[in-house]
Amino acid sequence: MAIKNILALVVLVSILGVSVAISFPNLDLNYYKSKCPDAEGIVRNVTEKFVVPQKSLAAALLRMHFHDCFVRGCDASLLLKSPTKNAERDAIPNLSVRGYEVVDAAKAALEEKCPGVVSCADVLSIVARDAVLVIGGPWWAVPLGRRDGRISRKSEANLPSPFADIATLKKNFTDKGLSVKDLVVLSGAHTIGISTCGLVNPRIYNFTANNGPDPAMNPSYVGELKKRCKPTDSSTTVDMDPGSVDKFDIDYFKAVAQRKGLFVSDSALLNDRQTSRYITTQLAFGGIFSTFNKDFAESMVKLGKLEVLTGNNGEIRAKCGSVN
Repeated sequence: MAIKNILALVVLVSILGVSVAISFPNLDLNYYKSKCPDAEGIVRNVTEKFVVPQKSLAAALLRMHFHDCFVRGCDASLLLKSPTKNAERDAIPNLSVRGYEVVDAAKAALEEKCPGVVSCADVLSIVARDAVLVIGGPWWAVPLGRRDGRISRKSEANLPSPFADIATLKKNFTDKGLSVKDLVVLSGAHTIGISTCGLVNPRIYNFTANNGPDPAMNPSYVGELKKRCKPTDSSTTVDMDPGSVDKFDIDYFKAVAQRKGLFVSDSALLNDRQTSRYITTQLAFGGIFSTFNKDFAESMVKLGKLEVLTGNNGEIRAKCGSVN
């Protein structure tokens, strides 16, 4: 279903349980109401044009938003290019980030309609939301008014690692003002994610002293992964949520519960009382009774508020890849 048709059903949001609070310090749901009234519609149309024919972009754009917000806050610093390859996007965790063309296209369309008004940080926040919506995920109201940062350093791209244990992950999130619940909920974004064998092979080959796989993984799952990922293969892709990668649902939590989490950081969610209880609860509710969509919407709003620049701070870039 086209996004414009889905959004016509927003009146049902509260009934479906995906509404979120509407009070955001320094940000405003109606920020562009007079400055660029159709800003969200313009971004929505561009996002739909890219994501409908290529569903995997939804996960890529969601990941881009997360990687941007976790470093220097949601200021679009990830989008900046560096002639010396020393910006955030040049750091190893960001080399596989993709979807820049979607944000650039949305920004270009906005510049034609409302030049110098909408920030790249806001564009990325809206694109991430609309990309999730295209594939059947929840809708949430995006508070707006972010401004773009002028600094992007490769050395600062310290993102949560796919090899992190639960204690490290909890610290990563709480250091940013996000809760343990946000950690498990946002990990649920892996329901539409993919990885490469390069990140998987360390778990299925030579993980233990006797060259065995990670004992935290389901042995049958290890066998399946070995068929797809040969020891020297670093580029073949693997679904984070086997059998349901194009659908935003709770199947990722099913996989984790069955010890089929692809990353160490996925399996680690079973090693904490609060995160494991959340997974168990979602699976017990199942289907329409799950609170995952509502929880995801709320956590995404919190993520989108991290260390934002507003007022006279930062700038409104003309192009997302370079400062003015």
